[in-house]
Amino acid sequence: MEGNVFVFCETDKGRVIDLSLELLSSGKKLAGKLNCKLEAIVAGYGLNDIEDQICRYGVDKIFVADDKRLDPYMTLPYHRIVYKILDEEKPQIVLFGASSAGRDLAPRLASALQCGLTADCTRLEIGNHLDKKTKIEYNDLLLAIRPAFGGSIMATIVNWEWPPQMATVREGVMKKEIFDDNYTSEVVQIDADKLLNDEDFIIEIIERHIEESKVNLKESPIIVAGGYGVGSKENFNLLYELAHTLGADVGGSRAAVDAGFIEHERQIGQTGVTVRPKLYIACGISGAIQHRAGMDQSAMIISINTDPEAPINKIADYVIIGELGDVIPKMIKSYQKHAH
Repeated sequence: MEGNVFVFCETDKGRVIDLSLELLSSGKKLAGKLNCKLEAIVAGYGLNDIEDQICRYGVDKIFVADDKRLDPYMTLPYHRIVYKILDEEKPQIVLFGASSAGRDLAPRLASALQCGLTADCTRLEIGNHLDKKTKIEYNDLLLAIRPAFGGSIMATIVNWEWPPQMATVREGVMKKEIFDDNYTSEVVQIDADKLLNDEDFIIEIIERHIEESKVNLKESPIIVAGGYGVGSKENFNLLYELAHTLGADVGGSRAAVDAGFIEHERQIGQTGVTVRPKLYIACGISGAIQHRAGMDQSAMIISINTDPEAPINKIADYVIIGELGDVIPKMIKSYQKHAH
C-alpha cells in the first residue's frame, strides 16, 4: 500500500493528551518499518505551540485546525475536517485513541471512507497476509491485535482490500517515547471557516460539567489488584491495608467490579485502564486474557491465589499459593519489620 501513517491527536485546553502522544510513538515505529512518513492531524483551540508539543515524536507533517468552535470536541465539525484531510492525502494507516472522542469519530470516518476499522487494539505490528482464496500474498500490512470473544482469544485483524487501514488503540498499551528532541515538522494550517458550515453546529453544547477522577492507576508505581476470588467488598479492606503499607493504589478485575467489590474507575483490563507499574500484586485474580491485556506489561507481577493452575500464574514472576487472609497479613508484617 502507498501513503503515510496518520495519527489523529486529541487536545485538552490546547495540550495534546498522553494517549495521542503514545500513538505518535507507535506510529513512528510503524512508519519506520514501512519506510514512509508520520503525519498528524490536530484540531482544537489555542494550538499555537503545537509543533513544540509533538514534533519531537518524529512527526514529519502536522495538519492543524485551530478554531474556537472546535473546543470542546463535537462530532460533525471534527468529522468534516478530518475527512477532508484523509480523503485528499490518502494515508495507508490511520490511528485514533480509544477514547470517547476517538470511538465516536473513527467509525464515522471509516464509513465515509468505506474502509475497515479495528477497535480497542492492544498491539500494532507490520506483517504479511496470504489471501487463501486468491493465493495472493499482501506485504507490509497493519496487523491490528486485540482481545476477542469476551477476552478468550487474541485476534489479529488485517485489511488488505479497502485502504486506509484504521484502528483505535487503548490508552497505556503503547509507550510514550520521544524520537528526537531536535526533530522539525512541516506545519499545514487548515482554515476551518472554509470547511465548516452551519449544519455542522446543529448540536449546541450549552453547559459542560467535568469531574476530575480521583484515581490515576496509570501513573501508580505499585498496584494491589483484586479479583472475584477476594470474595466480598469487605475483604477488599485487606487489599487497601496492604496498599497503604506499600504506598500503592488498589485496582480490580472486571469480575470484581461487576460483583460490586470495587468501583468501576479502578477496573484494570480490556474494558478498564491499562497499567505498567513497577510492581503488580494480583490477589484472587484468575487472569483471563481480558484482564492480562491491561497489566501484562508490569515490570514485576506477584500472584496470590488458591488455584495453582490460575492463568495469571503463567505470567507472574512470583506465585504464592494460599488464602489471602493468611498471606497478606504476613506480607504486611514482614514489610513493616524490614522497613524499620
